[in-house]
Parts: sequence; structure tokens; C-alpha cells
Amino acid sequence: MLENLDPVLLARIQFGFTVSFHFIFPAFSIGLASYLAVLEGLWLKTGRDIYINLFRYWVKIFAVAFAMGVVSGIVMSYQFGTNWSVFSTRAGPVVGPLMAYEVLTAFFLEAGFLGVMLFGMQKVGRGLHFAATCMVALGTFISAFWILSVNSWMQTPTGFTIDAAGRFLPSGSWLEIIFNPSFPYRLVHTVIAAYLTTSLVVGGVGAWHLLRDRTDVHARKMFSMAMWMAAIVAPIQIFAGDMQGLNTLEHQPAKVMAMEGHYESHPDGAPLILFGIPNPDKKRIDYAVEIPKASSLILKHNPDAPLAGLDTIPDDREPPVVVVFWSFRVMVGLGFAMLGLGLWSLLARLRGKLYEWPWLHRAAIVMGPTGFIAVIAGWITTEVGRQPYTVYGHLLTAQSHSPLAAPAVAASLVAFVLVYFAVFGAGTWYILHLMRHAARPQEPEPDATPVRTAGITPAPALGVGAKD
Repeated sequence: MLENLDPVLLARIQFGFTVSFHFIFPAFSIGLASYLAVLEGLWLKTGRDIYINLFRYWVKIFAVAFAMGVVSGIVMSYQFGTNWSVFSTRAGPVVGPLMAYEVLTAFFLEAGFLGVMLFGMQKVGRGLHFAATCMVALGTFISAFWILSVNSWMQTPTGFTIDAAGRFLPSGSWLEIIFNPSFPYRLVHTVIAAYLTTSLVVGGVGAWHLLRDRTDVHARKMFSMAMWMAAIVAPIQIFAGDMQGLNTLEHQPAKVMAMEGHYESHPDGAPLILFGIPNPDKKRIDYAVEIPKASSLILKHNPDAPLAGLDTIPDDREPPVVVVFWSFRVMVGLGFAMLGLGLWSLLARLRGKLYEWPWLHRAAIVMGPTGFIAVIAGWITTEVGRQPYTVYGHLLTAQSHSPLAAPAVAASLVAFVLVYFAVFGAGTWYILHLMRHAARPQEPEPDATPVRTAGITPAPALGVGAKD
């Protein structure tokens, strides 16, 4: 029976599963590293113990999340050689150096200063320790820079030639490859998403402890800082997402067609389909709830502007509309929910009730994990929408996989599922256990237990489920 399964589909599912599991940890650690730098900076500036107590509280959580992110990222790198060896051979001359730059810059920076940040508070001067914290935060950003550059090149490839063997070779300046057309938009959108995700987690933890003790000064401080971040960053993120959408329309129109659910072209203005049920067999959206011409207004800034539909794309080059249509709506819906939480917190702050409204605190707890859901939904939208390509417009996913039999891929997929849920499930439980306890005056530092970390770049997304 396993022999009848599609090994390419299984390989996509495996990569999608491991990436989805991995993505939640960098999305958290990127924002949390910067939050730790802010806390320590405020402590040095004001001398208030509340900031160093919060730093020590969150740095232990950061250490666990960072370690799980590193370990889960290693697995994806190996999948390039096992399940996607043809992609590695053909795209390696471009992708390989960029991933190596991530290791040489970001990982070495993080590895060099992480131990000082975790265990060096009593061993080095305050200035040097703060510098180490800032370097770790900078390292997480540099890591995101290189990985997003790789992934963006796969989405909007530039600066290359293809030789007789089908290999992608750099041509001209590497800056054209690194700063490909979609990279600036993806970098801004992803990094802001990481900051917003972290603020929601911090806000949810603060709200949890406020419901238990409204006078908890540490819970008040973390909740206040988190709600400021949500209120300020959520609208910026919506704007950044809109800009990325316009860039995607220019370079990957089929992806936008799938996101919007436009099976048909609209010569006189396209509607914005809010909800509906994609029907790929009949090429339509059933039970559509739509706003006439609003899609053209958003995407073209003209309600009467024509928009092409999937009827202009060959069937074998269409992205999986059902997946992209719904993942996009999950991401956008949660984005507006985050905006609503931020505005609610501003209203409470203006009325002097930020710590007094239990329903706001309950909402913050519910919203705590939604940042992770949104970033995974956004990643699915981006990667599934790229199908059927790994290198958009040039290399099909069906041409990128290793010559493996379905049973071998299925066996490794089952092993990954079992191990990931066991290992990373335990790690996530431990993080929640740390969060359950309130920050204390004289919060202790992390135990200086010898820690060994190994780091290899998290791999750029390749192909998942019904797509990459």
C-alpha cells in the first residue's frame, strides 16, 4: 500500500511538518532576544530592580526556546541531502553560500555571546554583559536576514544563469541575489511578526498573573510593555503585509489569485471575497461573501482596475487554492484580532483600567499563542502559494526531490512525528511550567550548568503538503 503513495508529496509533508515545528521557536527567540536587551538596558538606565528581575525571568525561557530552535533547525538542513538532493545539486551554487554566511555571521555571534548572556551576570561587568545581550539579539536578526534572503530568492530568483547541467550559477553581483525583489518586504514582515508574537506571549503571561494577583508589580510591568508593543506594532504589521501583498502581485500573481480566490478574471474590478468554500473541481468559490470591487481597490488602488484570475494560468501551474485561500484568511483574521487587542488595551490605559479589566486580561491570555498560529499560516500561504515550484518559474518541486521510494520517506515521516511531539512537546511543557510561576523579587539567575549547543542554519522552506 505504501508503494502507491507519492514520495514527493510525502517529502513535502515531512519538510512542512519539521519547518512548522521549527518556525515557532525562532519566531519567539528573535523577539524575545530584543525584549531581553530592552529590559537590561532599562535596568542599567534606571537602576530599578523590576527590570533585572524580568530579565532573569525571561532569559531562562529564552534559553530553552533558543535551544529547541537550534536542534529543530538542524534536521531541516539534513533534508536537503536526503529528500531534496536534486534541488541541492541544481540550486546549491546560489543557496549554499547564503546559508554558509548565516553560519559564519549569525551563529558564531550567537554562540560567542550566548553563554555570557546566560551565565555571566556575576562574572563580567554590567556593560560587557549588556553588550553580550545585544549581540545575541543582533545575531538572531542576522540569522533571519540570511535565511529570508535564501527563501526570497527561491520566490523571486534574480542574478543567476542556468548552465547546461541545469545548475543555477551566480551571474554578476551577489547583491542582486541577496537583495532580490521580494526580500526587503519579507524581512520586514517576518521580523515584525516575531516581535508581535513575542509581545503577545509576554502579554498573555502578564495577564495570567494579573488575574491571580492584580497587585503583582512584575506582571503589571510585563503586561504594560507587551500591550504598548501590540498597540504600536499591529497596525505597522498590517501595513507591511499589504506592501508585501502588492509585491507578490507583481512577481507571483498566481499566488495572489489563490489567496483572493479569484478563479475567474475580472475585467471591470474584482470583488474582495471575505469568506467562502473553494471548489477546485468547478473552479469557483461557493457561498462567497464578498465586497464588490474591493480587491481591485486594495491591490490596484482603483475599484475598476482589471484583475486576472486563475483562468489565465495552466491547471498544472496553479497553486493549491484551498490551502492558500484559508491560510491567508487565518493570518489576516488573527492580524486584525491583534490590532483589536492593542486598541482595547489603549482604551483601558486611557481610562486608567489597564490592570483592572479582567476581560481584557482573559482576551490577552487567549491571544497569547495566536502569534505562532499567524506566522505558521503566513508561512503556509507563502510556500504553498509558490507551488508547483521550488525556484519560482524555473525549477518544479516534482523535479527537485531525491529518487526515494515512498516507504522510506513515510517511515522517516512517522519517526519525525513521534520524536518531535515527544521531545519538543516536553520542551514546550517546560516553557509553560516556567511561565506559570510569577516573576519574583531577587529573581535567581539561570543555573550555570554546562551547556553545549550545536547550530546549523535553519533551512529555507522547500515544499510542504500540497506545495512548498
